Amino acid sequence: MDSPTAHGRVAAFFDLDKTVIAKSSTFVFSKPFYAQGLLNRRDVLESSYAHFLFMLSGADHDQMERMRAHLTNMCAGWDVEQVKTIVAETLHELVDPLIYAEAADLIADHKIRGHDVVIVSASGEEIVGPIAEVLGASHVAATRMVVEDGKYTGEVEFYCYGEGKVAAIEKLAASEGYDLARCYAYSDSVTDLPLLSAVGHPTAVNPDRNLRREAIAKHWPILTFSNPVSLWARFQAPSSTTLAATAVVGLSALLAGAISYRLLRRRN
Repeated sequence: MDSPTAHGRVAAFFDLDKTVIAKSSTFVFSKPFYAQGLLNRRDVLESSYAHFLFMLSGADHDQMERMRAHLTNMCAGWDVEQVKTIVAETLHELVDPLIYAEAADLIADHKIRGHDVVIVSASGEEIVGPIAEVLGASHVAATRMVVEDGKYTGEVEFYCYGEGKVAAIEKLAASEGYDLARCYAYSDSVTDLPLLSAVGHPTAVNPDRNLRREAIAKHWPILTFSNPVSLWARFQAPSSTTLAATAVVGLSALLAGAISYRLLRRRN
């Protein structure tokens, strides 16, 4: 186990979409949002098309900005508590089958080594937070929307994207005592180049074309995650979200010795 106090504590920062889960976390909930009247058919079609492009080739800066504008306009007027309820009620069904087994094992490996695990995502905190809790993450950095009278205004308070992710982890580093030079980061997208460059141990996971080129040029490790599995079913976790988080990560750790050995060999 690494000593967390030798030169500052260590954290592993994980992007979410296509790094930990196999789809866009925002897109995953489009069906229940539609069923509850938050989305219309046109919204669903536009979201599906954006998700198709995202999965096909990743997203560059302009595409991310267009998606941000589309999503913020779309959610203006939504009731915050209704969104939280939908996510809580459908999390097991929708996200469970999408978590990469390799990511879960890598998270378990970091926890065994005494590292904090932090999910850093451009998706909204109401979606990212519950997923991160299930994964046993210590902290979350995600996009925050402006809320008035319990409803989204359509304005963004904090956009956790690009340099925003760096600002988020630097704030966490200051409050939690992380030494970013000893920390790890994992992402699939070239838009997370600032995040990866901010830590001492960056790794490209399922990288898009541009990130792969950067990773090769900088001699960063590259990992391929391709095995999304049903973790709740696999580990027979209890129904409580908090207990499920502990069970998923704890039981993953039982297998992490052999699995993490293979992962660490790839990274070195």
